[in-house]
Amino acid sequence: MFQIRLHGRGGQGVVTAAEMLALAGFMEGHKAQAFPSFGSERTGAPVVAFARLSSVEIRLREPIQEPDVVLIQDRTLLESVPVFSGLQPEGYVLINSSRSPEELGLEDLIKQLPKGHVMSVPATNYALESLGRPLPGAGMLAGFAAITGSMKLESVQKAYAVKFAGRIAEANAEIARLAYEAVLSQKEKIHA
Repeated sequence: MFQIRLHGRGGQGVVTAAEMLALAGFMEGHKAQAFPSFGSERTGAPVVAFARLSSVEIRLREPIQEPDVVLIQDRTLLESVPVFSGLQPEGYVLINSSRSPEELGLEDLIKQLPKGHVMSVPATNYALESLGRPLPGAGMLAGFAAITGSMKLESVQKAYAVKFAGRIAEANAEIARLAYEAVLSQKEKIHA
C-alpha cells in the first residue's frame, strides 16, 4: 500500500488534490481512498488530506501517521507544521516551491532519504500561468507521479478532466505536464 499525506492551506485545493489522486489511481486499476482532516475550515488555515493506493482492498480508515509520500502545497508550513513526522525511511517529499530543497534548508532531510527523494516544483507558478489562480493540485499530483514513478501523467490529466470541463480541464492538464517534466528533469540531473 502507498500512503500519501498532503499538506496545504485552506483554499489551495488540498482536499480536491487528494480526491484527484485517488481517482487517478483508480483509473490505473488501484484500489484507492482519499479523505480530509480539517483543523479549521477557514481560508488560509492548515489543512491535511490523505490518500491511499493499493493493489488490494483498503480496510484502513484512520489518518496517515507514517506516510510513504508527503506533498506540501504551501512551503510556509515547513516552519509551522510537523509535515515530515512519521515519514518512512524510503519516503518521498515534494514541496511546492520555486526554491530548491537545499535553498529551503532541508539538507538534513535530503541526507536521511534516498537520493532524489526530496524535490520541489513550482506548481503554484504553473497554475497562475495556466489557470490564473493559485491552485497547485494538478502540478503536485503530476510531480508525485514523476518523483515516485507510481502513476502516469495521463492518469492525473484524465482525473482532472473527469472533475472539470473545458478550459479548466485543459489548464490543469498543462499545469500537470509542466510539473511532470520539471520533476523528471530534476531526477535526471540528480541521477546523472
